[in-house]
Amino acid sequence: MKSSRLLSILLLLQTRGRMTAEDLAGELEVSVRTVYRDIEALHAAGVPLYGDAGHSGGYRVLDGYRTRLTGLTSGEAEALFLSGVPGPAAELGLGPALAAAQLKLTAALPAPLRAQAERIRSRFHLQAPGWYAEDDPVPFLEQVADAVWHGKVLRVRYRRWKEPTDVDRRLEPYGLVLKAGRWYAVAGPGPRTYRVDQILELAATGERFEPPADFVLAEHWERYEADFLARLHRGEAVVRLSPAAAGRLAGAAARALAATGRPGPDGWTRAVLPIESLEQAHGHFLAMGADVEVLEPPELRERLAATARALTAVYGGG
Repeated sequence: MKSSRLLSILLLLQTRGRMTAEDLAGELEVSVRTVYRDIEALHAAGVPLYGDAGHSGGYRVLDGYRTRLTGLTSGEAEALFLSGVPGPAAELGLGPALAAAQLKLTAALPAPLRAQAERIRSRFHLQAPGWYAEDDPVPFLEQVADAVWHGKVLRVRYRRWKEPTDVDRRLEPYGLVLKAGRWYAVAGPGPRTYRVDQILELAATGERFEPPADFVLAEHWERYEADFLARLHRGEAVVRLSPAAAGRLAGAAARALAATGRPGPDGWTRAVLPIESLEQAHGHFLAMGADVEVLEPPELRERLAATARALTAVYGGG
């Protein structure tokens, strides 16, 4: 809608400063002609907006002007209150700041939206860690966050999974990511990814750094996750699944079932599923009991058969 687009233009100019008509058109996915018409509409509404000509020109809002938050829709107001996850904010040392920001936002909202936002806050609680995941201490999280914010170089002792396990690293922290209840630091040179809870010692060096101009944390993390999953599922297993087992699959296995599954006359489905390793697959398929039959690779089939024979010896053949 036009009113929503006008507000978007105003908020973009307030948050980013000078922007050209082409920049605004690209951001809003409209034509430049539409942007020109919207700028005229804002002028007519009394918004102190002006444009500069030339190579470095563009539209700007008069310094000191700020719009009120009355342009928020009910869905946007509710989303804002859902977006402030209190646990991670507190871990970063931002708990009081989050509370103060939400209080100011509540005060600025019109009464109907304020009531809806309060209802959202009273009825939804977001918790990042899984049900069986313990809250591992992250003693250096605030220091890493401070280094990210202020461009400080860190010297750390870090524990990794392979030998030698404890290593010294010089980090230029570009950003922090919270994934499944764990904090990860994306840091140069590289950049590389480090679990913050595996930092054993940390010291500031007094050096400063600037992240690469083309580095975008969200884009980097998306590529990192894709690469991680590609490395994670390095093998395949050909299996037969009962209807119960097929219904319990999730994630990559469920997608593989949908792509490769071939139902048989007995109701079981033959499919090619991704596996991380023989060890991981052995435990995973063993937990599915008699609802799965592994056909390939033969090493995995034999390992499962050996485990079944050992279990029979323990519990008796009946």
